[in-house]
Amino acid sequence: MADAPPGPGLRTALEAILLVVDEPVAEVTLAQVLERPVPEVSAALRELSAEYTEAGRGFDLREVAGGWRFYTRAECASVVERFVRDGQQTRLTQAALETLAVVAYRQPVSRARVAAIRGVSSDGVMRTLVARGLVEEAGTEPESQAVLYRTTSYFLERMGLRDLDELPELAPFLPDDVETLEEQKQ
Repeated sequence: MADAPPGPGLRTALEAILLVVDEPVAEVTLAQVLERPVPEVSAALRELSAEYTEAGRGFDLREVAGGWRFYTRAECASVVERFVRDGQQTRLTQAALETLAVVAYRQPVSRARVAAIRGVSSDGVMRTLVARGLVEEAGTEPESQAVLYRTTSYFLERMGLRDLDELPELAPFLPDDVETLEEQKQ
């Protein structure tokens, strides 16, 4: 057998790679990346999987859909679900709600336009909304090349809407002279 390449051991390298994947990775792909023979990689994966099961870890290494990936154990499902659900219950700040409303009603909209409507910079808030998956980039403005933003399908899901047409009308909540106010800001 040839000398192992410098760096972490095979099992350590496999664990590191498998921690960052979003979908199962084939043994042949892992072997190529790690520059090791497929049978050696295959044996190491099976050993790791057996060790995790024997140790009763909260995660499992499974071979599914032609590849390998980490999964949480079935007996941990209720705990994981509670953690994920509770993490999604964090409330948005007033600034985030205002920014989200501007994006929802004016999309696609640039950060500068959101700031003009709100009267304050919304850069940090916009990054938070993007990180939470409520807002996403929607291209660029032709004249200024400013990034445009729109709400996501996750936003619709969280709001219980089928589409943006179900957003409530704004007119009843606006002052009668909204057009004059809008022109004065510009």
